[in-house]
Amino acid sequence: MYQGTPAVPLHSGKAARAGRGAPDHGGTGMNTCGGRGAALTGRALLGFAVGKIAADMAWHGMKAAPRGRVPWTVTAAQPATPYLLLDLARAKDSFAGLAAALPGVAVHYAVKANPHPRLLACLHAAGCRFEAASWAEVRAAIRAGAEPSTVLFTHPVKPAGDIARAHRAGVWRFAADSDAELHKIAGNAPGSAVLLRLDTAADGALGDQGKFGIPPGRAPELARLAKSLGLNPYGLAFHVGSQTMDPAAWDGPIRECGQVMTVLAADGIKIAMLDVGGGFPARYDTDPPPLASYAAAINDAAARLPYPVRLACEPGRAIAAPAGTMIASVIGTAWRHGRLRVSLDTGAFHGLIEALESGRELRFPVTIPGVRDRAIVPCTLTGPSCDSQDTILDEVRLPTPRAGDRVLIGNAGAYTTCYSGRSAFNGYPAPTVRLRAA
Repeated sequence: MYQGTPAVPLHSGKAARAGRGAPDHGGTGMNTCGGRGAALTGRALLGFAVGKIAADMAWHGMKAAPRGRVPWTVTAAQPATPYLLLDLARAKDSFAGLAAALPGVAVHYAVKANPHPRLLACLHAAGCRFEAASWAEVRAAIRAGAEPSTVLFTHPVKPAGDIARAHRAGVWRFAADSDAELHKIAGNAPGSAVLLRLDTAADGALGDQGKFGIPPGRAPELARLAKSLGLNPYGLAFHVGSQTMDPAAWDGPIRECGQVMTVLAADGIKIAMLDVGGGFPARYDTDPPPLASYAAAINDAAARLPYPVRLACEPGRAIAAPAGTMIASVIGTAWRHGRLRVSLDTGAFHGLIEALESGRELRFPVTIPGVRDRAIVPCTLTGPSCDSQDTILDEVRLPTPRAGDRVLIGNAGAYTTCYSGRSAFNGYPAPTVRLRAA
């Protein structure tokens, strides 16, 4: 075993802009994940052993090291790159940390973050529920062992066939944010419950939150329409945005939901559920606030609602990201404008598209294991394609990379391999997935 030299960013960078019955976290079931006691914001340990080639690596104490430093160890024997190493026990620990921090909130993992079947089965066995955004994701959750009646189908715009298939399977809660969607649900899932998706106009999160949701003032109108169509105006939902670093971001939307509840109550409509969405952050180069801060913000705001409701959330990144490490190889280097351009065999179009979505402000921790005696140089990490947009990170310091070096990219379990597609853009395939189970 030998120790790797971690990357040191030139600057910390801004934090990345920053779907019956009473919900609960379910039983523990048979534990197929194994157990280790790392919490989401505590010290993380990532290790693996891959088949007969005995590739053995460990990721120690993210928070124990100075900011931006990720210690690693690795053996010489390695499988071919690129691949995503997915640690199922780490994902289970992250779910457990969220569930413990939010004891009154039903945790529904957002399947789109990483739908690997073994990951879903692991989370189901740990007591996690699921949120789906397509029939394929509903089916994946059911195949993982989930009871269909516990799945939330919360994409606000769904194909009619997806609604019908999910309804036949036993899903009964669907999101909507338009009168057209309500008519579609009424025609394909008659008598179902609906969650009205609100546009909360959240700022400082990763991605465009304006794509979905209605102004809160329109919610009473749609609730009345749902009731007239034979649907159950069951709840309200919102999403503050992925990788939200401010716990107070939930306060305003929950307050707005309370105002809608008051108006609806005057019409004799009482909702049963408030879905506070996802947005809980993973650690990249900056420590997020502790989970307790998010729990306090959500619980304090919910306590001011006009009447009690069941609470649900939809974490994806916070569970899947810490469980994944992308392993790539250097395929070439060249000095450009005072920095060493380092081309890897995976990039923005092959698993790391969020680098583009965030303007490269999502600062993945990076290291080159087994290197001690090279000069630290400023680097830009790029992907393998002949596309000028295929860049992952700017301004990261690494021990001078050389062709053939292994590069480890941490916190890469969410929105990577599932985002990369199967078209092999420019002839380079998406990374494979290798699992570390207990």
